[in-house]
Amino acid sequence: MKNLKELFLNSLAEMYYTENQMAGVLPEMADAATRWRLCLAFESHLAETEGHVHKLEQVFEAFGQKPKSKKCPAVFGIIKEADEIISKNKKSPVINAALIFAGQKAEHYQIASYRVLRDWAKLLGNEDAADILDEILDEKKEADARLGELAGEQRIEPENSGENEKPEIVESRC
Repeated sequence: MKNLKELFLNSLAEMYYTENQMAGVLPEMADAATRWRLCLAFESHLAETEGHVHKLEQVFEAFGQKPKSKKCPAVFGIIKEADEIISKNKKSPVINAALIFAGQKAEHYQIASYRVLRDWAKLLGNEDAADILDEILDEKKEADARLGELAGEQRIEPENSGENEKPEIVESRC
């Protein structure tokens, strides 16, 4: 890269790709979950992720650019691993633990990326973009915390969860 702005825009394009890819994999993760709370967590994060795509478009606009997507090898690997975890554990009592593991890996990668992008936006003097990226970062941290709470529960296996009764949910795959 020739300068920080070019590096920023290139990295932003990778995160735009990442969010679009995650929007495709989160429904699979929700479908694979056998605990309704985990399913709902993935569904909720899907809605946030779709919002992140829109927010990233606003960041591009704040820099006078049209949104661009650049394949991100890191997220490609994370998604490939998530797919393997789902397929290898689909019928297993540890599927929920495996899904949380995969989800938190993705969140941690994104948290690190958005923290750097926010800081670069500030260095580039674009507070509007930095504010938007900070919003995304906060939502990523919250999603990670939700998964962490679910991981910290002793009852991650459906037969031990006491969660056989699903609440009435409108328009949900859970």
